[in-house]
Amino acid sequence: MLDRRLVYLSLTAIVTIVLFMTINVRGNWQFAMELRLERLLSLLQVSVSVALSTLVFQTITANRILTPSIMGMDALYVLLQTALVFVLGGFGYAALNPVGKFTIEVVMMAGLACLLFLPLLRYSNALVLMLLGGIVVGVLFRSLSSLLSRLIDPNDFAIVQSVSYADFNTVNADLLLPCFVLTIIAAAICWRARHVLDVILLGKPTAIGLGVNWRGYSVVLLLLVGMLVAISTALAGPITFLGLLVVALGQKLAGTSKHSQTIITSILVAIILLVGGQTVLSHAFSNALPLGVLIEFIGGITFLFILFYRGQS
Repeated sequence: MLDRRLVYLSLTAIVTIVLFMTINVRGNWQFAMELRLERLLSLLQVSVSVALSTLVFQTITANRILTPSIMGMDALYVLLQTALVFVLGGFGYAALNPVGKFTIEVVMMAGLACLLFLPLLRYSNALVLMLLGGIVVGVLFRSLSSLLSRLIDPNDFAIVQSVSYADFNTVNADLLLPCFVLTIIAAAICWRARHVLDVILLGKPTAIGLGVNWRGYSVVLLLLVGMLVAISTALAGPITFLGLLVVALGQKLAGTSKHSQTIITSILVAIILLVGGQTVLSHAFSNALPLGVLIEFIGGITFLFILFYRGQS
């Protein structure tokens, strides 16, 4: 039954990719294919990075409602961009080397993931502490971003606004290759550690009792989460509820908690939602409704549903 679902999901993902590349192509095919291929590669990398970062983070915390974005990591991205515009100005920000800026973002995201979340995982009431810590950090980063936004030149404020929301139409071609390499490395590590992730999902005491180096794996996996969040935010901007949505649907379709299956289903669901959604909104609605807004709306409802369902169970 699961194999059949995987086949259906794979075929649906392939169809959405083909439609994205070919529908309503006019004029120079070579130019259109090159332009759409860049956007497709960006969407695929965002799909993989968001699905993996959320799934791994939920495995470490052993909770289905926590995601890196909800815990304030996207707010750090916005704060970093705002601080750069404040210090360098609009022209200085535009002149920054994209790869160098991306490297700084990766280091800061990975560092935050370890410094904030790893110490909290030691305590028995880690969930409550992480929720409080994530809320406090998120509010702090957003407040600092708001303060800096009020102090920057009004002409540069548009730059801050552009990086504060998800954008699936604009692609920074300079970041595609480094992000692709890091995404492949992260995906390979997650797949290789899929059986260890199954054990970690059982909880810290059980994992340690079964011989897993819980702390060592937690450090590596949290660094991986920070890197994946940096990839998705650098390519598309902050996306708060996308990870929660695709992982919830992926686990539901998989019908199991085994990572050898949930990794694949979550990634396929993310590809279908992003690539398929962008295709429909671009050609049927002429981009009148941004995909990021629609995903955040559906993801927010999913978040509330999961909270209500857990409260009832």
